[in-house]
Amino acid sequence: MTHQIVTAAMLAIGDELLSGRTKDKNIGHLADMLTMSGIDLKEVRIVADEEDAIVAALNALRGTYDYVFTSGGIGPTHDDITADAISKAFGVPCEHDAAAMKLMAEMYARREMEFTEARQRMARMPVGATHIANPVSTAPGFVIGNVYVMAGVPQVFQAMLDNVIPTLKTGTRMLSTAISCPFGEGEIGSPLAAIQKTHPDTSIGSYPRYVGQTFSTEIVVRARQQASLDAAAEEVRAMIETIRQAKAEGNQSTEAAKS
Repeated sequence: MTHQIVTAAMLAIGDELLSGRTKDKNIGHLADMLTMSGIDLKEVRIVADEEDAIVAALNALRGTYDYVFTSGGIGPTHDDITADAISKAFGVPCEHDAAAMKLMAEMYARREMEFTEARQRMARMPVGATHIANPVSTAPGFVIGNVYVMAGVPQVFQAMLDNVIPTLKTGTRMLSTAISCPFGEGEIGSPLAAIQKTHPDTSIGSYPRYVGQTFSTEIVVRARQQASLDAAAEEVRAMIETIRQAKAEGNQSTEAAKS
């Protein structure tokens, strides 16, 4: 059975993310939405508000993955340079988009606010780009090539993404199952690695937990085919039972030796 694999990357832009002043909320939301759509988010980069850094990261990502999603840097202030950087990456001019200017002029007129030069900056985008609708605050994001440029404000980013997702090609969705394991990673590491090697068409992750004085692990098996998922999960459960029995026999031996 052939599986369609569609890949994506995210480029989060902003000095405030790197300084810790702003805590990113967009990466997790994008990951959730893409996973539900059968698109694999393979890489996330965070860069400062520096044109050369944005251009270099964008060119690296857009040539590697099917889609690139950016957040941040399309506001009205001097340090919102994403539109300029993306124009430079694609080798096209960055200009005030006539349709965006009209949308925003009408919105500010309705609100009886001045459509200032700073606010007009939010209508700038690379020549040839198309709009991503912004139902929250009107100023659109934009698409050029395989790059989707969206706001950094989480509410706006999410609203824009809702408009983007239905337009994307999607892949075969990843199936997953979670298995609770009462043993720590130190005890399951080697046999779990052997199971992963035996089932190369699956992805097996282990996530340690520490409650009270006890280590345990949640093991998550992922695959695009149900049969592959079930086979690997069965081996994981058998591994847990083997370790459980070995520990029980060891405890019995210890008790026998004491008596």
